[in-house]
Parts: sequence; C-alpha cells; structure tokens
Amino acid sequence: MFQFSVLVRGMGKSISEVGIEDLVRAGVREDEAKWLMAELKAAIAKVGFSQKELWREVTARKLLKPSHPHTLHQLLYYSVYHNYHTGPPLYWFPSLNESRYTNLGRIMENHCPKLFRASYKDPISSFKEFHRFSVQHSEIYWSIVLKELPIHFLEAPKCILDTSDKSKCGGNWLPGSVLNIAESCVRSSNYGNKQDDSMSIVWREEGNDDKDVNSMTLKQLREQVMMVANALDNMFSKGDAIAIDMPMTVTAVVIYLAIVLAGFVVVSIADSFAAQEIAVRLRMSNAKAIFTQDSIVRGGRRFSLYSRVIEAAPLKAIVIPATGEGVQVQLRNQDLSWKDFLASVNHLPRPNYYLPVYQSIDSVTNILFSSGTTGDPKAIPWTHLSPIRCTADSWAHLDIQAGDVFCYPTNLGWVMGPVLLYSCFLTGATLALYHGSPLDHGFGKFVQDAGVTVLGTVPSLVKTWKSTGCMEGLDWTKIRMFASTGEASNVDDDLWLSSRVYYKPIIECCGGTELSSSYIMGNLLQPQAFGAFSSATMSTGFVILDEDGRPYPDDQACVGEVGLFSTYMGATDRLLNADHEKVYFEGMPIYKDMQLRRHGDILKRTIGGYLVVHGRADDTMNLGGIKTSSIEIERVCDGADESVVETAAVSAAPPNGGPEQLGIFVVVKEGMIISPDTLKKRFSRAIQINLNPLFKVRSVKIVGILPRTASNKLLRRVLREQWKQDVQLESKL
Repeated sequence: MFQFSVLVRGMGKSISEVGIEDLVRAGVREDEAKWLMAELKAAIAKVGFSQKELWREVTARKLLKPSHPHTLHQLLYYSVYHNYHTGPPLYWFPSLNESRYTNLGRIMENHCPKLFRASYKDPISSFKEFHRFSVQHSEIYWSIVLKELPIHFLEAPKCILDTSDKSKCGGNWLPGSVLNIAESCVRSSNYGNKQDDSMSIVWREEGNDDKDVNSMTLKQLREQVMMVANALDNMFSKGDAIAIDMPMTVTAVVIYLAIVLAGFVVVSIADSFAAQEIAVRLRMSNAKAIFTQDSIVRGGRRFSLYSRVIEAAPLKAIVIPATGEGVQVQLRNQDLSWKDFLASVNHLPRPNYYLPVYQSIDSVTNILFSSGTTGDPKAIPWTHLSPIRCTADSWAHLDIQAGDVFCYPTNLGWVMGPVLLYSCFLTGATLALYHGSPLDHGFGKFVQDAGVTVLGTVPSLVKTWKSTGCMEGLDWTKIRMFASTGEASNVDDDLWLSSRVYYKPIIECCGGTELSSSYIMGNLLQPQAFGAFSSATMSTGFVILDEDGRPYPDDQACVGEVGLFSTYMGATDRLLNADHEKVYFEGMPIYKDMQLRRHGDILKRTIGGYLVVHGRADDTMNLGGIKTSSIEIERVCDGADESVVETAAVSAAPPNGGPEQLGIFVVVKEGMIISPDTLKKRFSRAIQINLNPLFKVRSVKIVGILPRTASNKLLRRVLREQWKQDVQLESKL
C-alpha cells in the first residue's frame, strides 16, 4: 500500500464522506464550498468513484486553484485516494493530442509505424514498447535522436556503438567522431531553430526584483565566449585544467563554454566549499588556474569567496567582481582581475572571433566530483559525449524545446550545472539564471517575470518554499512542468508544488555524475505519481537484484539493488583517482552474458511498475532480520507528528552483537516543544502500522539541523557514526 505522510483534518474520510463543512474547515468560504461540492458531485456523476479517473476529472475541471489554501488541496487529494492500494496514486495524466507534439511523441509518430507496423497505436499506448526497443536497439534509437539535436560533427562517427573492444564493458560510443561540443552550443542552426537573435540567456540580480529581466542573444553569447577563449589562449597551454569556483552567473556560463571551446578542461568546484575542500579538488585535477569571484552577495550581505580560494592553493586566480565594475579585494601579485583578463585580447583584430578546437569524442572537457557522501570525492571526467547524453534525456523526458525557458537553481560545481547549460544551448531553449538565493520571494518573482516554462527544484527547496509561504501571490502558471533531483521527494510537498500550477507534472530525475544524466525519470507520455519514477530513461536497461544477486522478473513488484546494463550511452569509462573497474563492475553479476554496472541505489518497483528510490545500498538496515531502507523509515516518521520538519533514520548493532537498533534524528518546527519520548512513541506507532509491527525505535534525538553535503545530500554516515557511539555509551552505562 502507498503511504501518505501528512496529517490533515478529515483526511481519514473518503471523498464520498466529505461534506461542505469539511471544505469550510479547509479554508474556503461557505458559498465557494457549496459551489465546489456541486462540482465534485458532477465529477462523480460523470466518472464514478474510480479514484484515478475522479482525480483526473477534478484536475481537468481545475476545481482546485493555486490560490486555494493547501489544506483544501490536501483534503481533496487524500480523500479521493483514501485507502488506495494499487501502487502510487497518479495525479497527472498525459493528453493523447498533446502527446503527439512532445519530442518523444513526434519521433514515435514518425518512426514507430515503420518499426512496429500494426502493433503501433499512439505515443501513450506504445511508449513501453518504444522504450524496450530503445534498450534492445540502442543504435537505432540514438541515430534518430542525434538527427534531432543540432550537434555539429567535424568528422561524423563511424557508427553509433562499437563493442569489439571486450576490455570496455560499455563499448565505444560514436567512435571516430570529432567535434567541439561548446561550438554546437553557441553555433546558430536552422535545424535546431537556433538563430543569432534567439534569446540565449535571461537573468536578474538579487535585489533588482522590480527591474526588467536582463537578456542575451545567441550572437552576443557566442561573441563573449569567443573573446574569453582568445584570452585563455594567451595564458595557458592546450589541455590545461582550469577551475571555476563561483555562483552560476552569466559570466560563469561564458567562462565554462570558453574553456571547452578552446580545448581546455573545466574543473567544477561548488562555491559553497571550504578552502580545504577546494584544495582537494584542485590537487586531484592538477588545475593550473581558477576563475572565482571576490565575494558572494546574498540578502545584501557579502561573503568572501576569494579568501577561501587563495587559502586553498597558490594558483593564478582570475577574479570577477560580484557587483560593479571592479573587484573589492586586494589581489595577490599572480592574480588578475576580470577586467584585465579581458583586456589581454584588445590587440587582436577580431577578439570576438575564435576557431574552435576540435577533439575526438572521448577527449575530457570537464572534471566533476562526486558529493563525497561516502568519503573522498571521486574525480569524474566528462567528455564531449557526456553533454549529448544529458541533453538527449532532457529533450526526451523533460521535453525541452526551442522557446522553453529553463531555470534550475544550481551551480557549475554540481552535475546539474553542466546538465542545465547543455540542455538549454543544445536544444535552443533559453537559460534562466537568478544571481541570488532561491529561498526567497525574489527568486519566485524572477521565475514569474522571466516566463519560466520548466523549473528545476530539489525537495528541500520546495519544503522551504512551502513552509515559509515566500512564493504566495506569484503567478507561475507559465510553468508547464517541474524537474526534481537530488534527494527523495516528499509527497505532500510535491502536492503543494504541483498545485501552484494547476497540477502540472513534476518529472522526477535520479542518476549520477558518472552517468552524465539520469537512469530513471518521468516523462510526458506516462501518468505521473508524486515521489515516483515512471520509467528508466530512454535506452537505459537495468534489473533489480535480490539479496543473492539474482534479478527479479521485470514485471514483479520488489525491492533490491539496481544493476545497470553496461551499454549505457554517456557513462564514464574512467576515474581520475580510483579504479573504475573496481568501483563500478567488480562483484556485480553477469546478466544475459553482460556484466552489470553498479550504481548503488536500492529501488522499489511498485504494483503498476512505478519506481521509488529507497536510498543507497549502504543506507539499508536490518531490523529484526528484515531489510529496510532509511528513506522508507523516514517517509513514515516525517508524517507521524505535525511538529516534525524532517527525520533521518540510522541503525547500529550493540558492541557485543545482536540485532541492529533503530535511532531517529529529528528536526522539529521552530517554537514547537515536544519531548523525544513522545516522538519515540509516535514514530514507533506509525512505523508499526505502516511498515512492520516488529520494527521498534530504540531512541529519538532532537537536533537543530541534519548534516548535509554542499549539494544538500543527507550525510547519514555522519549520523550513523554518532548513533554507534551513543549505543556503545549506553551499553557501558
């Protein structure tokens, strides 16, 4: 059974039991409640009490509006799906007519009648068949997609996939091809509907909420990128690694593209890192220089960034001012201001023109790093192939098209920064950047004013928007979908988010830096469920393994570790500081004569075939001989009491042996007072009712904040070590 993690007055009722008084208690006036009740009865009269069809009718009629209180949205959603037992409740349904105009639907309409003949029906009915085809015949799928994207090859690939080299489990993709992926980003193309006067980037500075949104055309972007590429050539040798440690501003994007265009290698470093973390990444990548800002401005306050960079390493730093024309710090002798850096090309007759450096498809363009949740970060190289994969998935699953405005509050130090950049510039969409904090009203107003059509989020960000009410009064109805990455989504937070735009879809995305993209994802050809993934990404195959490493049947509901098919287009074939073979393949089983690739996620396949991530393999716990995941425990505990903001579940065995014991770390709402013992009782009851009556909570610890990485991933390993120490101390006492 799918569990809801929210407490709402009246939630225990089915929709047939909801009355006008319940609607009034949920926050609407009596006259509106009467109108709403009449409309509900009309919807029921039309479709009956089929839960999916009734919710579909409610949303199609737009009975619930963004202006309605969240308690009303909760009441109707949870009442419609009261006692729902057949997989995750579906909240968004594709339209057959609209499906044909999506990127995926269009290529299906063009190619599937020939590929499938009489068995092809339409993009919605035939999606699963097309997905299976893309896995079994990946060369055909990718040959179709490559014709849809404006990728310029100086030398075309000899084939799509070459598997003759048995030492490479994943084969060689697009062998023999020569290109520069940054050139394809800034190059105009009739085929890709990318004209010189097309809007390339829109942005706004924090604090300028009432000013017009700034904009840059493709031609202006190309000229700026080429100017920076010329300046780079004056100072560095081809192949040098050059770091970027700054917020994802327009300037940062220009620098990123210029480094790739000129044949250098970007080293991606998040602007939130301390000096020690910056130093580790500079050392791993053997970086020769670093682009940074003098400071980061948030909420009118300045936070020094340059000081952290110079503490990290004695490398040459090119320093961009956070505001104004000049840097506001004293630079070291070897460092250079942004103004002086650009002035180094003034002597050139055409400083805004640059001939791209063309390279083989497997040349490194970018060094990214894992989040380091399990120790030292892995140095992960991206090649010219990686952007093709992430863009193709955005094109297929997020349906990014020319004319879209795509915004995602992220950073070039994390994988979503390059993914966002390439997904816009290789499809003809507009990149929307907010130079400030995404936690406040100013960001939301920028989303409104910039006409954002696709908004990327992370669940903790949505939770903040919902709890603070900072996005009230804004019109987000131009948004046609959301994308969610980074961590497990909360159903009720997603309900709030989707309700802001009349229940448009939230496309869940889960993957990794080493995959260049996501391996499971939603799409616009399948119904969507909050917090769940409707499919593997196109051409991606995987199995779910039991405890003995045997794959479950593809149609069976189950929970286990995922094993990816090794022929994954865009996946890494090397690491800079670790044994790639050992990390991703050693110990993984053989499936149909193919070595499976390790990813480390525990997946649940539900009734109906939807997928829910249950955390990492190292976040599983054994409670009373039964394996479960931290996320499964946390989903239940998050909704067990209204005082709870978030929880983290960990387990540890006593020092002298015995079964693992469950500890819950919890953050409570500001101003609310509740004892750990009370929460322990409520958590235990919720877990025993919703998961397993044998699971017992040993201890609850209230904390002010949960430890997270700079990319906002929960550091359960830190909490697990703390819990182990607590268990050891208790045993001694």
